[in-house]
Amino acid sequence: MSVGIPETMRAWVVERPGPLETRPLREVELPVPEPGPGELLVRVLACGVCRTDLHVTEGDLAVHRPRIVPGHEVVGEVVAVGRPVEEPDARRPAADGTLGVGDRVGVAWLRHTCGVCAYCLRGAENLCPRSRYTGWDADGGYAEYTTVPADFAYRLPAGYDDVDLAPLLCAGIIGYRALRRTSLPDGGRLGLYGFGGSAHLTAQVALAQGATLHVLTRGAAAQELALRLGASSARGAYDDPPEPLDGAVLFAPVGDLVPVAMRALDRGGVLAVAGIHLSDVPPLVYETDLFYEKELRSVTSNTRDDGRGLLAFAADHRLDVDAHPYPLDRADEALADLEAGAFAGAAVLVP
Repeated sequence: MSVGIPETMRAWVVERPGPLETRPLREVELPVPEPGPGELLVRVLACGVCRTDLHVTEGDLAVHRPRIVPGHEVVGEVVAVGRPVEEPDARRPAADGTLGVGDRVGVAWLRHTCGVCAYCLRGAENLCPRSRYTGWDADGGYAEYTTVPADFAYRLPAGYDDVDLAPLLCAGIIGYRALRRTSLPDGGRLGLYGFGGSAHLTAQVALAQGATLHVLTRGAAAQELALRLGASSARGAYDDPPEPLDGAVLFAPVGDLVPVAMRALDRGGVLAVAGIHLSDVPPLVYETDLFYEKELRSVTSNTRDDGRGLLAFAADHRLDVDAHPYPLDRADEALADLEAGAFAGAAVLVP
């Protein structure tokens, strides 16, 4: 390891997936990882707490790697570069156009795609069967250090601090893709079901693009945040919006809301389901839920173009990030507060 980088670090691992009350997360001391060829070693400056971390911790998502370190909304500083076969100096300066030691970077959910399958070749790398993910297949940001393939690290926009940037790296990117999946027309009427870390960022993108926004969510704090950000209405999750919707995004992982949102769509409207996990969906009634060319679409991960698109938007339009910092040693508490709906925006761990 390079000079100035410790041999060990603090980190949280998923010891045994299960409900949070069984304490599946455990704080441990781990070796600082060595960056492999083409990888960057990143000192974590902030790591967002995402609902996907909750699904990994509680076992809603199948275990891909035992004792995984969760976290995939990482803002960090590059402290070492993996040694290519032909390059003996792991701390070489960055070549033009590349990331190197001292750069601030973002580490997100998508970590690897094969680049040669039919999906990758047609620009749909989010569907790559050999894709791998930070905090699920490889250790993530609930730690003091992590690694990322340089090709999957993001340059970050200026004007934001580390804590505010972290939620953009999944909550922002996934919401950005989900909004695109709705095919919302110019000036369209958009409904957001659930209003947490991802939705409050997506709302600002949609409003900047001229949408009329209606938020359907539980909790007075979330509804108040929605109205403060510019929503035309904020009601309960199972309530009807004040007008038919041209598009909607379901952020809450609650399958019962799918028919509710489908009935709220106008003719030709599209509902995009943004989560990686969703409870079972009740039967849909064709005449009321699907007829008149309504559509139901899933959202699967993201492409790097989605990430670059969201970060470019954030550079041009200042996003108001409702971030709630927690010290790293309270990661389990942050995850429990997320599950309980204790805050309207996004929790962020700060080592």
